[in-house]
Amino acid sequence: MAKESMKAREVKRAKLVAKYAAKREQYKAEGNYEALQSLPKNASPVRLHNRCKLTGRPKGYMRIFGLSRIQFREMASKGLIPGVKKASW
Repeated sequence: MAKESMKAREVKRAKLVAKYAAKREQYKAEGNYEALQSLPKNASPVRLHNRCKLTGRPKGYMRIFGLSRIQFREMASKGLIPGVKKASW
C-alpha cells in the first residue's frame, strides 16, 4: 500500500498538468520556450506516473484495467473483472 502523501502528490500533479495544458500547447506552437520554462515543473505531463487505483502501487501497472498486477490477479481470480478468467491448459 502506497503512502497517502504519494497518492495525493500524484493527484496534485494531474491537476496541474490539466490546468496548464492549454498554455503549454500555446507556448509550444509559438516557439516561446522562455515562457514554457517559466511554467511549474509539475505542470509537465512527463512527470506523471501511473498508479494502481486501489493500492497506489507505482510498479506493475496494467493500463487497460488501471490496477497493479497483484490487484488484477486477485480480482480476476474472484471473478470481479468482467470478461477476464484464469487461463488453464
